[in-house]
Amino acid sequence: MTALTQVLVVEDEAVIRTALKRLLERHEYQVSEAGSVKESLDNFNMDDFDVIISDLRLPGAPGTDLIKATSTPVLIMTSYSSIRSAIDSMKLGAVDYIAKPFEHNEIIESLAKVIREHGNRKQDIPAPANDFEPPVHGMIGSCPQMMELFRRIRKVALTNSTVLVNGESGTGKELVARAIHNLSNRNKEEMISVNCAAIPENLIESELFGHEKGAFTGATATRTGLVEAASGSTLFLDEIGELPLEAQARLLRVLQENEIRKVGSVQSKKVDVRLVAATHRDLKQLVIDGLFREDLYYRINVMALLIPPLRERGNDILELADAILLRTCKRLKTAVLKFSNEASLAIANYSWPGNVRELENAIERAVVLAEETTIAAELLAIESEAVTSVSDISANDSQISPPEPVEEMSLEDYFQHFVLEHQDSMNETQLAKKLGISRKCLWERRQRFGIPRKKKHAI
Repeated sequence: MTALTQVLVVEDEAVIRTALKRLLERHEYQVSEAGSVKESLDNFNMDDFDVIISDLRLPGAPGTDLIKATSTPVLIMTSYSSIRSAIDSMKLGAVDYIAKPFEHNEIIESLAKVIREHGNRKQDIPAPANDFEPPVHGMIGSCPQMMELFRRIRKVALTNSTVLVNGESGTGKELVARAIHNLSNRNKEEMISVNCAAIPENLIESELFGHEKGAFTGATATRTGLVEAASGSTLFLDEIGELPLEAQARLLRVLQENEIRKVGSVQSKKVDVRLVAATHRDLKQLVIDGLFREDLYYRINVMALLIPPLRERGNDILELADAILLRTCKRLKTAVLKFSNEASLAIANYSWPGNVRELENAIERAVVLAEETTIAAELLAIESEAVTSVSDISANDSQISPPEPVEEMSLEDYFQHFVLEHQDSMNETQLAKKLGISRKCLWERRQRFGIPRKKKHAI
């Protein structure tokens, strides 16, 4: 029987220490715990552990003192999302940095990354449970959501089932469609891609299904439509929610009968098309609003794939950024550049509403403007969402203690408990500072957990 990965959690707040211990044990890690650096050094041999997870601010001595005491990788966490403290920790030798409060997936991903990059120091220790499969060619990501997406892509690619890809703008829906095509038995033929939002409404039926000569003014010759051109291959319809109702009816016939009828023709023609559709809109709501056919919705929603937004992909963002930077340097024929520590932290702390597309644009802009081999944070021209440093927090704020430990309290419970307990005495800015997050992040988490803001009393 092989030994489990040994993890030491050093945290003075019992509620977080207990929650972390239970979370890690559920993922088959062997966890020991301590409340301070002194307690850790007195009770344990640091070299017996594979990873140490330590809070930065501890009673007596900071968590970074553990870095000097062992060769074991140390992952630093802190309640204050200070870029400076993160940089200082990593300069001292910390392998990674996590700002509290964090999601369960975030800490598990960070821990798995540390183990992958720094290796287990015990020969008989296996990889963590649920080891990741290699990503789909052309796509980058190792977070659980992306791994599940890759698994589903591989499975559905072996079939001819219609696929509906959902995701925000810029998440890479066409990459998913192309991966499905490349892994299918249709990969010898070229995939046909169509952006339904880019074709004028009066031309979309002709573009998709073709037309006969004289079918309408300007139809001077017979034209083969894109659906027919995709016969034997894959047809990718991006932004399918923008299709007009008339075109939706024709597309439904293609899916039901495997045949098309050109505009102006009285004859139908058989086609063999595998459809992959994509949208960033809520098709169910469009059905309710009468803008999308219900029968077509159920016909295309055979296998639904959801691409997570970049802000929910944890440490994937830095892996993506490095790959995009290398590709951009090669394309622009510049010297190979790298991100500064400040730039990496800015990338990690930004929410990226435009997702991967916005990240690509920011990196290309930085490469064009860079005059040195290292890209500074300001060249990215993104709004930093990091909160003020520890020194900026008032003395009054520091007097507010976290909630009393609750035996079964999770990290999400901790966040909710803290906000509900202190929102009567603290404003939004103070709450965000104490939790180590931006006001925007605080608002987003209120929405997610259904925590209303305290109503202001009328004067």
